[in-house]
Amino acid sequence: MLITSAKAAKMLRQLNDELRTLQVREGKTKTFVAALQEDIESVRPKYNFKEMRDAQAEVERKIRKLKHALNLFNTTTIVPDFDMTIDEMLVFLPQLNKQCSLLSGMRDAMPKVRVSSGYSGNSAILDYEYTNYDIEEANKLYIELSDMLAKAQTALDLINSTVEFEIDI
Repeated sequence: MLITSAKAAKMLRQLNDELRTLQVREGKTKTFVAALQEDIESVRPKYNFKEMRDAQAEVERKIRKLKHALNLFNTTTIVPDFDMTIDEMLVFLPQLNKQCSLLSGMRDAMPKVRVSSGYSGNSAILDYEYTNYDIEEANKLYIELSDMLAKAQTALDLINSTVEFEIDI
């Protein structure tokens, strides 16, 4: 079948939820407690070891197939205007976001700021912290990288919601 990355992510969430449900059910039914005077068969929960193993193995197989197909798609699909694969873009976006966060603080700095000296009492000596870079240059780079981040996210979103790839589950 043909699916998009967005559809694959949704399917993956559903499969992981299905596996979790099977594991929780198994946890609740693989053992049980009965009092000595009780008829054990009347309180025994329905549980079939082989069926439970097979059901979980099948869901895990589907998860592997889906993740593999998604990984292949991510490592072979080039993001237009960025000359990098989706896989590279998924590393690049957090790096770009981190740079934007750093530059956001740098562009908000003042050229000279009075800082406390840490001494108590009346000290006639004043300490100042000075920026050691051009604040306007930091602002320009922030704007440039912020625009690039938005463009990269939009390009990735477009691919994830429109470009299809083959999956055989």
